[in-house]
Amino acid sequence: MTNSFALHIPDVDLEPEPLDPSQIVSGTPQVTGRVLWESPDGRQLRGIWQITPGVVTDTEADELFVVVSGRATVEIAGGPTLEVGPGDVAVLHEGDRTTWTVHETLRKAYAITLREPA
Repeated sequence: MTNSFALHIPDVDLEPEPLDPSQIVSGTPQVTGRVLWESPDGRQLRGIWQITPGVVTDTEADELFVVVSGRATVEIAGGPTLEVGPGDVAVLHEGDRTTWTVHETLRKAYAITLREPA
């Protein structure tokens, strides 16, 4: 069992999480992150994620996130286009095919639920 904790999200050191080059549409976005907690079965993840400006594609997991800093447009194939910035909360569903246009380096705190362990 993990002890409870609190962190100031802007101050958390993040580690590189290289993007698959096939995900990059334009620019030279860099991704960093840190998993803060993972459930024993590997299906629940809580963490912090950051991406620098550029355009990338992704296939999403079930996720709730809150933007702490930065700004992006998230286009969901066959769905809405989300404009997110500081203080915004968003929900993505497993299988959503997204295109992220990151206007300003975006940092978010997330909670992800996976069908299979990570």
